[in-house]
Amino acid sequence: MERVDIAIIGTGPAGLEAAITARIRNKKVLLIGEPDLSSKLAKAHRIDNYLGFPEIAGEDLGRHFQKHLEQIGQEITQDRITAVYSMGDYFALQGKEEIFEASSVILACGVVMEKPFPGETEYLGRGVSYCATCDAALYRGKSAVVLGYSPKEEEEAAFLAEVADKVYYVPMYKADRFPGLGDSDKIEICGEKPLEFVKEADGMVLKTASGQDLKTDGIFVLREAIAPSQLVPGLETDGSAVVCDRQMRTSMPGLFVAGDIAGAPYQYIKAAGEGNVAALSAVNYLAEQKRKAQ
Repeated sequence: MERVDIAIIGTGPAGLEAAITARIRNKKVLLIGEPDLSSKLAKAHRIDNYLGFPEIAGEDLGRHFQKHLEQIGQEITQDRITAVYSMGDYFALQGKEEIFEASSVILACGVVMEKPFPGETEYLGRGVSYCATCDAALYRGKSAVVLGYSPKEEEEAAFLAEVADKVYYVPMYKADRFPGLGDSDKIEICGEKPLEFVKEADGMVLKTASGQDLKTDGIFVLREAIAPSQLVPGLETDGSAVVCDRQMRTSMPGLFVAGDIAGAPYQYIKAAGEGNVAALSAVNYLAEQKRKAQ
C-alpha cells in the first residue's frame, strides 16, 4: 500500500470525525478499525448530550456515523495495529499481516482501563504478544495461551490453533458458548483468573488465582486497545492517557491523539470535537513539512 497523508487508528467518534475532517481537506486518509465501529458506542443505551441528537441510542448514532462515511466515500480498513514507529519523515504501522506507512498519525483507539499484568510489559516481544495472527508462524508445533477480552478474539485463537499444537483460551468476558473457536480439539477453554506472567528458561508461565498455572511457549493478550506506551515506543504518557496540548499534538512530531486516549472526560461529543482538532492539526503539520522540503 502506498504511503497516505494521515493514518487514523480507531473507529469511534474521535477517529470518524478526524477522518471526515481530513477528507474535507483533501487528504489521503487510512482509517483503521472495526467496520461495525466502536463496541462502546453500540452498548450505549441512551446518549443525552450529543448536539443535534437528543436522547439517541448508541446504535442509532452509529448508523448516522456510517452514513456520513459512505457519503464522503471513506472506507474502513479492518485491522489491529500493534505498534507504531516513527521513521523520521513518516510512520510505520504494524498490522496483522501488513505494514502501513503514513506521513502523520492520529491515535483515536480508546483507553485501556485495565492495568497490565505483572510481567506483561517486561516480556512484551519476548514471550508476550498482542497479535495472534501476526506471530502465529512462530508457534508452529508449540503451545500458547490466549487471553481474549471479547468474543471477536475467538477467531484469532482458532487461527493460532491451525499452527500451534495446543492453545489455551482464557475468556476475559462472560459467555456460555464460544462459537468463534470452532471445533478444534487443539483448543482448551480455561476459566482461570490470570494473575501474573513469568518467564522461564524454556517458555512462559501464566500464574492464576487458583494455582492451576499454565506452562506454555507464549502468551497472547488480545484487548480492543493497547496501552499507548506499548503501542508507540517513546511516546510521553500520563497513566493510561497520552500527554497532549490543545491542538492534540503529542511529544512526537506528526503524531496526534483524540478521544478517550487523550484523557477524561470520556464523552462522545468531546471525542468528536478532539477528532476535528487533531485532523486540522495534522493537516497543518503536513503543510509545514511540505514548506520545509521546498
